[in-house]
Amino acid sequence: QVQLVESGGGLVQAGGSLRLSCAASGRTFRGHTMGWFRQAPGNEREFVASIRWSGGTTDYADSVKGRFTISRDNAKNTVYLQMYSLKPEDTAVYFCAVGWVLGSPTSPERYEYWGQGTQVTVSS
Repeated sequence: QVQLVESGGGLVQAGGSLRLSCAASGRTFRGHTMGWFRQAPGNEREFVASIRWSGGTTDYADSVKGRFTISRDNAKNTVYLQMYSLKPEDTAVYFCAVGWVLGSPTSPERYEYWGQGTQVTVSS
């Protein structure tokens, strides 16, 4: 049983930082892609960042490029999203996901498993 558990969300002032964690279990993730997505009320789930489990190739949404960093610790089966210079528009539920992604990693339909989400709220 694949499980993804996000943690690290919370309330932060604009300009602040948070680090989200996604603990993955249930199988080996070699050859897979881990992604972070976010969803605000009334919006569709949007791509934030992704990383290849093996090799470490990363991709970022333009809206977070230069502010967010995705990384992984293969020994801990954990993926991180370090967020700096947070803005109110970053407020959303953040989800991690894993899949055998071919082509662009930005589409949520290309991921097989999802965590429950963690709330990030950025105040002005």
